[in-house]
Amino acid sequence: MLLKQMEYFVAVVNCNSFTEAAEECFISQSAISQQIMSLEDELGAKLLIREKRKFTLTEAGDYFYHQSLIVLEEVEQIKLQTLRIANGGRSEIKIGYLITCGIEELTSAFSQFTEQHPDTQIQVEKGNHEDLFRMLQTNQIDVAINDQRRAFSDEYVNFELAKANVFVEINRKNHLSALDTITPADLKKLPCILIATKEQQQEEREYYKTIFGIGEEVLYAESLEEARLLVAGNRGYFLVESGTAIMTGNEYVKDIPLFRNGEQIAKQYCAFWKKDNHREQLKSFAELLLEQFK
Repeated sequence: MLLKQMEYFVAVVNCNSFTEAAEECFISQSAISQQIMSLEDELGAKLLIREKRKFTLTEAGDYFYHQSLIVLEEVEQIKLQTLRIANGGRSEIKIGYLITCGIEELTSAFSQFTEQHPDTQIQVEKGNHEDLFRMLQTNQIDVAINDQRRAFSDEYVNFELAKANVFVEINRKNHLSALDTITPADLKKLPCILIATKEQQQEEREYYKTIFGIGEEVLYAESLEEARLLVAGNRGYFLVESGTAIMTGNEYVKDIPLFRNGEQIAKQYCAFWKKDNHREQLKSFAELLLEQFK
C-alpha cells in the first residue's frame, strides 16, 4: 500500500468529490479513481459504494478513513521531528519590530506563519530604528520590520510593506485639537514626545527635526504606553502612524492627520534582511505581513 494512495483516499472523502480531490492532488480524475481501485484491490475490501457521480463510505471505508487521518498526521510529525534533529533542534527565525508600531498586523502574520511553518519558532525583539539596524548587522535578528530612514542598501533585501500616514496625537484640551488637519508649523511651540533611551535621544531628535520639522522642546518616553500617558496628561503631542491603534473616538485624545504642502506626511515601512540569509521562511513571513498591511 502506497502512502500516496492513502492521501488520495482521504482527499476524495474530504472533498466528497473525485474531481475536486484530483484538482487538490494535482492529478487527473481518472488517475485518482484508478489509485482508489488499486487500494481496494490491495486491501481486499470495498471502501466506497459508487452511485453514478456520488459515493458513500462502506463500514470498512469509514474505518480506513479515520485510521488514515491518524497515520498521515503521525507521518507529518515524523517528518517535522526529522527536520528538527537534522537542524540541531527546532528551526527558528528572529524578528525585530519598531517599538512605536502597532502589533495587529504582526499578530495576524505570526499566526498564519505558525500554521504554515509549524516546524519554525518565532522569536521577537523590539527597538527603535537604530536598535533594529544594529541587531540586523550583528545577526541578533534575522529580519527587521522598520521604517525606511536610509537609502536602500544592496547588502539587504528591502521588502516594501506599506506607506503609513502620520497623525498627531494630541490632548483634546489643547486648542489645536479643533483642527481637522495640522502642519509642522502649527506645532512649533508644543513639546514633541519621542520614544528613545538616553543613548538614542539626540539621534531621534535630529531625525524628527529634519524629517518632520518638530520644534526645539522635546519630551522622551521609553515606551508607547508612556508616550500616550504624557499625551493624556496634556504634556505635548506624539506622532503616530496608521496601523498603530489610532485613538478614534477617545474622549481625551484626538488623532489629527499631519500635512505638509497639501499632502499628508507618510512613512515607508519595510522588512529588511541580509541577502546572504537565504532562508525561505523570511520571504514567506514578509509576504504574509504584506497581505496584512494591504
